[in-house]
Amino acid sequence: MIKKTAFLVFSLYLTLYVGGQSSYDAILKSRALTSAGEEIKAIGMLTAAISEKEDGLLYAERADACLLAGDYSGAINDFNKANTLITGAGEYGLARIYALKGEAASSLLHLERNLLSGFRRSGKEVLLDPAFAGIENTPEWRQFWKRDWYTELETGVSEIEYYVSSGKKPEAAEKLRELQAIYKGKDEVEYASALVSLSTGKPGEAVTILSAITNGSAGNEKHLRLLAKAQTDASNPAGASATYTRLLNQEVPDAELFLLRAECYRKTGETGRAMADIEKYLSLYPLHKTALRLAGQVSSAAGNNIKALSYFSKNIGNNPGDPDCFIDRANSYMALKSWEPAINDYSMSLDLNPSNPEAWLSKGIALIHSGKTEDACHDFRFALNYGSRRATDYISRYCIK
Repeated sequence: MIKKTAFLVFSLYLTLYVGGQSSYDAILKSRALTSAGEEIKAIGMLTAAISEKEDGLLYAERADACLLAGDYSGAINDFNKANTLITGAGEYGLARIYALKGEAASSLLHLERNLLSGFRRSGKEVLLDPAFAGIENTPEWRQFWKRDWYTELETGVSEIEYYVSSGKKPEAAEKLRELQAIYKGKDEVEYASALVSLSTGKPGEAVTILSAITNGSAGNEKHLRLLAKAQTDASNPAGASATYTRLLNQEVPDAELFLLRAECYRKTGETGRAMADIEKYLSLYPLHKTALRLAGQVSSAAGNNIKALSYFSKNIGNNPGDPDCFIDRANSYMALKSWEPAINDYSMSLDLNPSNPEAWLSKGIALIHSGKTEDACHDFRFALNYGSRRATDYISRYCIK
């Protein structure tokens, strides 16, 4: 039934598919649709894309959408097709499907093929994948993991990643010393070293290490992601934006990279580039709170507070219980010297979160501009009580006679 439904929507979504659209763009759009629970739309859109260009990655993506829609047969067919076009592209998906079907032997056959392919998944990813929960207590699963599928180096790096994510810095450093004694100079050891440096507050050191192992090549995705984070933590948004550009040029299918690069462009004052990235993201996720907020901030930085207000108002409409959304719009009203609307929005924010000292202070400043000194002094005192040091200056200037 689901396959028939997907076929029926094909003609509709073919009209939405722009000829010449890349597989990369189609995959980004598919992931946005499935994240919104619109698997059938994703299937139709990908079917249109495949009609334009047979690509193993498109088949694998459509298989994922079929799986989410509960169409195991369609997913199996597409993962097998992906394998014929790109060796190994569909093996992990097949392993997941057969696990969900409770067929341990078939699942592990395809998992083995995945681990021997260029699409090899990490042990952490496999073991934490809920798709395999139904076969984890089978004899086949236990026997499978008696084999060493990962090298000592891979296992050691995974341990360090775990220790860092768990805040166990001494354990991470000790494991790193063990790996350095055996595998000194290996890129994965250097990556682990950078990870430890970053976790201990040394982003500059991490940037130096990662720049060396990613220089002059396309760059490992995991290494480049950590480099961008280290550059951001080292207050180098220009470097981080260049690294995110490398990832996007590799067509890593993660739309969040556009948002991360946009934030870097915002910090470097490149508002045009920032807005282009935000608009790309919003074309996929039009209701995303962080993206709308960033769009408003970039518009305001570019001097277009009217446009900023439209983004912030949309965010309030989508998130009426979020105090920060009201503060964002209030700040834009302040920039426009629209004191009463600003006061109203700060008040709405404080109704939701009455312990925000900056909101009390900003509301007080707007009240001063509105000629309501007594009310402003009331707010300045609340700001001071909640920890705003700046409130002292305003109290001494306006409230002490």
